[in-house]
Amino acid sequence: MSRWTWCPLLLLLCEVQAQIENRVIFLPGTFQNVSISENETVQVVVSRIPPEVAFVTVQFHTQHRNATLSYTRMPGLGLSLTAVDSGLLSALQPGQVSLSLFLSSPEGGIVAGTGVILPYASTDPLPGACNTEFDLDVNPNVYLHYNLYETQIRFAAANLGYDRGAAPPACDESSEVNTRWRLQYDVYQYFLPENDLSERSLFSGVQAVADIQGLRENGRRVMTLLSSDLSLAVFNSLPGQGVIYSVIARDPLLNTSASYVPVHTYACSFVSTLDGCQTLGKISTKLLFSIAGLAGLFVCFFGHRFFKCELFCMGFSFAMFFLFVLVTRTTGLDYDICLAVSAVVGVVGGVLLVMSWWRFGSVMACIVVVGLMLGFLIASTVLFTPLGDLDVFRRSDAVFWVTFCCMMILVPLFFVRWPREGNIITCGVVGGYAVVLAVNAYVYTSLSYISLNILKRFLNNNFSGVFTDVPFQAIDYVMITVWVVLGVCGVVLQLYRERSRPFFPPSPYLMWLQERERRKTNVLDPSHHAPPLPNRLLARARQLTKRNEPAGEHTPLLL
Repeated sequence: MSRWTWCPLLLLLCEVQAQIENRVIFLPGTFQNVSISENETVQVVVSRIPPEVAFVTVQFHTQHRNATLSYTRMPGLGLSLTAVDSGLLSALQPGQVSLSLFLSSPEGGIVAGTGVILPYASTDPLPGACNTEFDLDVNPNVYLHYNLYETQIRFAAANLGYDRGAAPPACDESSEVNTRWRLQYDVYQYFLPENDLSERSLFSGVQAVADIQGLRENGRRVMTLLSSDLSLAVFNSLPGQGVIYSVIARDPLLNTSASYVPVHTYACSFVSTLDGCQTLGKISTKLLFSIAGLAGLFVCFFGHRFFKCELFCMGFSFAMFFLFVLVTRTTGLDYDICLAVSAVVGVVGGVLLVMSWWRFGSVMACIVVVGLMLGFLIASTVLFTPLGDLDVFRRSDAVFWVTFCCMMILVPLFFVRWPREGNIITCGVVGGYAVVLAVNAYVYTSLSYISLNILKRFLNNNFSGVFTDVPFQAIDYVMITVWVVLGVCGVVLQLYRERSRPFFPPSPYLMWLQERERRKTNVLDPSHHAPPLPNRLLARARQLTKRNEPAGEHTPLLL
């Protein structure tokens, strides 16, 4: 039902009133801002309820401070809920025209939020009326839990609606078509504006999706659950990005529906002094990706020309990524320590890749590593699209990783036929993406999740069932443009500059060997007659300790 369905019935009777002392009056479907002082209980009043309304849900939302919503003035177990997104459902009795609930601040201090009361008819489902795991008897709330990898929402099963004064239908006596087992649940997701942690943005988002009509118009339906399914959905955590989740209980037989209380998260803490929402991002991460961005910019335009530098950067990234996964999964070390250890090993990996080319001169062996880097980025990008949310990938890790590895390995095959072109393309694409990651260290952009989703799946065994969709807003399109421009310009510039040069620079060690052989066999080369190195060093030492006497006489020049 629309949030405006019952308003015309009441607009002739009263207008929304501002909060007066400890009492605030709500109109059904109209949002009201409420401020709760310390040690204060605010009475929420709804009056002149039409007889067509069988039950109402009361919602109250704050940004990060808990508020207590209660049926009674003194909150009690099973009669109240304390949360940042709280809601209660009240079934109305025959002749009942008013309703009172109570708001309080459980943690002290002033709590400001916004609330709304939504009316429903007797034919609409009752959200959370078949609750078996939460404290409230009827619980229309969505419960949310998040960690670094995933955000999980749960909710109680709904029941069929009933008239005022009638007995509620039984929840689990049978599973026939005339019971609550015919109900279906649509799970919705709504992204708040990126880089916006303000209350105003949150309250605008809550108002946009609080009821059924707003949720269907503005939210994105990500899945539909049957009554026989677990009332559970898992999503990708997006630290610093506001997301609102809600559920609609739908009766396909009567074509009616009712919404649960929306819940929001930023996947970060507003009260943490370290890595909180306001100071998201560790200094170590910003430092690492700032250096990576500068290196990526250099590789993007000059990688092929300075081949040793390119190999070091690719070897560093390759070794650091996989060691970070290994250390994180097998140890309980702090994040900064894991990052430092991985960076040290990344330096070793970069040096080893450069030395392998310097010593053996095998370009193809090094190009395979470079090709795997490009293959990793391409495979990650493909699975970053909605293709990665297909059930076949979410239900089976084996299918996901086999597909990922096949796409990743196919790319180096291109390098076998066109090694120089492939290497230059890798420099442009990977170098441009490194710049995007550097920008993400300071300004949130969803493009970072191209690689971060793969990292999360490496680190978390249960990440396969997570919906990995992320918002695409203005900053993301700007960063895509930057990435494309950098990549194209870098590739074109390097192809033009290297068109008349050898495909790859020769190995310094092999050049040294050839030069040494040339000096040994070429008697016309002055270096061929040079004394051995020990003799030259000894002669130099003698020059430092002994003064050479001048030879001959000092006489004027004869003209």
